[in-house]
Amino acid sequence: MRRSVFYLCLSLAVCAAGFGLWRAARSRATAGTYPATYRSSWSPQAAADYLDQREIWWHNWPPAQMDRGTVCVSCHTVVPYAMIRPTLGRQLHEDGPPGPENALLTSVETRVNHWSEVNPFYTDTPALTTGSRATEAVVNAVILASEDTQHGHLRPITRTALGEAWALQEQTGENAGGWKWQDFDLAPWESAESPYQGATLLMLEVENAPDGYAGEPAIHDHLERLREYLQRQYAAQPLLNQLYVLWLSPKVPGLLTADQKNTLLEKIRKHQRADGGWVLASLDPQKAHGKNRWDRLAQRFINMAKPVVSDGYATGLVVLVLEESGTSRQDPAVARGLEWLERHQVDDGSWQAFSINGRRDQHSDIGRFMSDAATAYAVMALENSR
Repeated sequence: MRRSVFYLCLSLAVCAAGFGLWRAARSRATAGTYPATYRSSWSPQAAADYLDQREIWWHNWPPAQMDRGTVCVSCHTVVPYAMIRPTLGRQLHEDGPPGPENALLTSVETRVNHWSEVNPFYTDTPALTTGSRATEAVVNAVILASEDTQHGHLRPITRTALGEAWALQEQTGENAGGWKWQDFDLAPWESAESPYQGATLLMLEVENAPDGYAGEPAIHDHLERLREYLQRQYAAQPLLNQLYVLWLSPKVPGLLTADQKNTLLEKIRKHQRADGGWVLASLDPQKAHGKNRWDRLAQRFINMAKPVVSDGYATGLVVLVLEESGTSRQDPAVARGLEWLERHQVDDGSWQAFSINGRRDQHSDIGRFMSDAATAYAVMALENSR
């Protein structure tokens, strides 16, 4: 009898705990959405206005301020902005780069020119200092190389930035060929998985760079180490990072085997939702696995309660990568993805995306970080389809 009572009480306690977790999950789940009014058709001008406004905010945000009048270069806001803003400028027949883009380039160029004198972004610990230094070197090179590719000539300042990145490339160990990275356990940009993504973007911009830069003998060994790193670490990456390799693969023959590419394409199609979009959490599920069993249990309840909503980050990136890797725009997956993007630009010019790291207020400036990257990727995909 006592034993039965004990198990009954234990069951009730478990149920109560489960109900508490469920309520917390529901509360957190609703934080991933907010009422959005979508435009009847997507507008390049509205996208440009949104991205410019967000760049202005970033340049004036006190935590982003650095020495010599420069700003920290955010992976989530600044890098995608730099990659797409010149394309939007041509689409909108602008006379030249808008003020926010000029401010971004001036800041990056100042830091590159004074590389040995400017302070690292973070100095809290030796590891964070080293990681932030390498991260910045890669990001600076990506931004300036992307800019020069748009104009067809590799400037000396960009060669300097690339040289600063190559100088910090890892030479030995399992990560040889890659770079250290700043890690705040915030996926996808600032976590343990981020060095791979950054390395892939750098190689993409190097392969795209004008004036035959990728073929120069001086960088041959660097590129070979980078290629070996990407191949060696590929199988351990989340699907999100593997997408970047698929994006790069047409530029680097043999980077992916035929079997790897077919398997990856099959996974991508499997994750497409009925509405035609994709969900970031399904492409990068590492954050769904907590550090201990209680974290995992709580996350399981959260995932059960959370409404699955396609987002602009995942959908824009997937469609862009499929296009860039040679998939026809008439392919059903691409066509449905493009249709989703065309129907889901918010009235403010953005495409929504949500943090996979925790609860974020989507109305706040910080809460919009993922939407900043989502908007850039969505525009890249849509412009590619023209």
